Amino acid sequence: MLSKIEELSCIKCGSSKIVRDLEIGEVICGECGLVISDRIIDTGPEWKAFSYKEISKRSRASGVNSTFLEKSIPTRFTGIRDGTGKLLDAKTLAQMNRLKTYDNRSRRDDTVSRNLSIAMTELDRLSAILQLPELIKSQAAQIYRKALEKDMIRGRSIDAFIAASIYAACRIQKMPRSLKMISEASNRDYSDVARTYRLLIRLMEIKIPIDDSLKFVTGIASRLKLEPLTERRAVEILRVAKTRQGLSGKEPRGVAAAALYIACLEVDSRRTQKEFAVAAGTTEVTLRNRMKGLKLLLGGVLASDSSPMRLVVGAK
Repeated sequence: MLSKIEELSCIKCGSSKIVRDLEIGEVICGECGLVISDRIIDTGPEWKAFSYKEISKRSRASGVNSTFLEKSIPTRFTGIRDGTGKLLDAKTLAQMNRLKTYDNRSRRDDTVSRNLSIAMTELDRLSAILQLPELIKSQAAQIYRKALEKDMIRGRSIDAFIAASIYAACRIQKMPRSLKMISEASNRDYSDVARTYRLLIRLMEIKIPIDDSLKFVTGIASRLKLEPLTERRAVEILRVAKTRQGLSGKEPRGVAAAALYIACLEVDSRRTQKEFAVAAGTTEVTLRNRMKGLKLLLGGVLASDSSPMRLVVGAK
């Protein structure tokens, strides 16, 4: 591995084209080939890594993390032993306890620090309940910090803003987490979280991508324990409906549930509409309306009111 060094110059020819060969540990002149030094210090890690996962796991540097209070690993005063493993005497232990107290107080003297301390604790709790990945958690923390910088949280609920930030991060990353699911895990009501979410995206001008009904099919099918054939058929129905541009403005979960229900009828799997509505977090009325829309869009016909629905996907 070769790298150029611009600040050095060759003592023989005066050239500034100095090359450092990290594999053999030598500093060489690029013009005349003079070995300037044969002992260079490798400042890299002493371990090897062959994938990004191993690099991130073995790295000793924490980097910037928005979920931490100070965006980095916080100071901890723990333990009763020193670096050599010896027990601390009573005087040193008392001094460490005082430093721990002063450190905790200094973090809570600032209003912003107190706010972030409460908010990040709530974010950890909701992330654990909703089983959110680190990417969603970090982006939600960034959204909340920006809202705090704009002084949007003054006089409003911290818990509601954290729940709204999580929902906004899930929408941006196209992760299927409903607002109802997040509000149930939160300490705030659904209406409060929804109102805070609308305020958040309006004042911060966050561009939220439109949800696709296809991403909700797997989750609904998993809750209902449907067969893979039924799930694949529902995906086909939604893809054909999408090409005919008939899903615009429709609630994506209701459309996904309707497609799954139609697919169940096609394979003669009898399930109630209430089961699909509950699994999708919608109502039976919405489910029936979305079914009618898909049937008209795809040219579906009913042999009778009690017979299974058969879709003629190729018809217009």
